Amino acid sequence: MDNSAPQTADPGVEKLFREAGVVCDGHFVLTSGLHSPVYWEKFKILQYPDYTGILCSLIAEHFRDKPPTGVVGPTTGGVMLAFETARLLGTRGVFAEKAGETRILRRDFTIGKNEKVLVVDDVLTTGKSIMETLDAVRRLEGDVIGVGVLVDRSNADMSFGTELFSCLRSPAITYSGDECPLCAAGVPLTKRGGS
Repeated sequence: MDNSAPQTADPGVEKLFREAGVVCDGHFVLTSGLHSPVYWEKFKILQYPDYTGILCSLIAEHFRDKPPTGVVGPTTGGVMLAFETARLLGTRGVFAEKAGETRILRRDFTIGKNEKVLVVDDVLTTGKSIMETLDAVRRLEGDVIGVGVLVDRSNADMSFGTELFSCLRSPAITYSGDECPLCAAGVPLTKRGGS
């Protein structure tokens, strides 16, 4: 199954992100240089084990019918998500670390040939960290059964060659600096961490 029609959990989970202070409204410049009226401080959700557990349980339940034998997440946010999702599925969780322009499994982590693997990440925007993690798993000949993310912020259909599930779908609203209505209205611009 490809991910041309991503599946999403109950949209009511946005309340959980707002309670955790993840969703910030204002006028922000993203690392891409684009401007946005919304900024997601994605790591704030990870400070709350109960919230993280609820979101990971949505991912785990979605993929429970084709259980993986391993869950892999990219550093940094994906480390905690892989661990918690794996715990809920009764399997093991590992992470893929940056190595130049790609990601690899280190620390004696391994994926067996044809091993059923679920890839998890925090926020999907461009898909780069997920693609790098998928490549790391596939180089080891693992069989990716799906991708689970907390939030899908992408503005285009991502083709990972496997099923995509998100706890929340919230496409990013962005403007180039010279076409930004917030700039035109004189709303002060804020630069936060990564986008």
